[in-house]
Amino acid sequence: MGGRNETKVMYFILLGFPTTGELQLLLFSALLLVYLLTVLENFLIILIIRNNHSLQKPMYFFLGNLSFLEIWYVSVIEPKMIRDVLSHDKRISFQGCMAQLHFFVTFVCTEYVLLAVMAYDRFVAICKPLRYPLIMSHKLCAQLVAACWMCGLATSSIKLSFIARLSFCDVDKINHYFCDISPLLNISCSDSSLAELVDFTLALLVIMLPLCTVVASYICILFTVLKIPSSQGRQKAFSTCSSHLTVVILFYSTTLFTYAHPKLMYTYRANKLVSVLYTVVVPLLNPLIYCLRNKEVRVAMRKTFTCRRDTKEIN
Repeated sequence: MGGRNETKVMYFILLGFPTTGELQLLLFSALLLVYLLTVLENFLIILIIRNNHSLQKPMYFFLGNLSFLEIWYVSVIEPKMIRDVLSHDKRISFQGCMAQLHFFVTFVCTEYVLLAVMAYDRFVAICKPLRYPLIMSHKLCAQLVAACWMCGLATSSIKLSFIARLSFCDVDKINHYFCDISPLLNISCSDSSLAELVDFTLALLVIMLPLCTVVASYICILFTVLKIPSSQGRQKAFSTCSSHLTVVILFYSTTLFTYAHPKLMYTYRANKLVSVLYTVVVPLLNPLIYCLRNKEVRVAMRKTFTCRRDTKEIN
């Protein structure tokens, strides 16, 4: 292999973002604040949905699952990323790297499919309103969420089975802030063409099939909404979709850039910057988008905090 030492790698070094001493503390504080806010926001959404009978609907059942997913999604990446900002020891064991990769791919693939399921829910609610309670039963909703997780787990397991077989030589430095597929493929000293093909094919399937579902759902929604005679009715119908559509655009646009291209098109700097968007920024914005653009969530939030404040005053 070109004179490279093909010994088994025990650990990798995550290079992360090179910073000067003055910026390290600022970056550490900013990342820690963002992580805590993201977890808190998503936890509050779960709490609000569980405590308000007005939100016991399929739409909010899926939203609660999305918030639950994103708490784990950011927790796989950000704590290690935050620690590495101030630490000189940026090592991660081979087993730790594979575990991080497995959980991250599981969560990101599950989110792709869950966002498509949420789009289908909006399609049924707007295009088939009379049959909506019958179609979107509690049983079907639970089955759809379970299918999302199974799809994520299956995709991750297949990808990891090919990546874990690769040999990594004396180049143990990963030019990223977490163990992602493309950086690992780039430092492998064995033939990674099959692993790359499997990764690229599954990435296209997991991204494009849900995306087609989202697009088809919203095309049907658009035609249905345009047939509504009153402008107030059209505005109400669009308002139930706007928050979800915004989240879809943010998540799909950033991840599509990163994962739906072959290894040869991989560029370290661009991919690291885009990765920050979907691992740090988008999970922070998603709860805010649903709270600010969804009237039912805003009303339920006010009721929740008002009731808690009144209870404390009585006690």
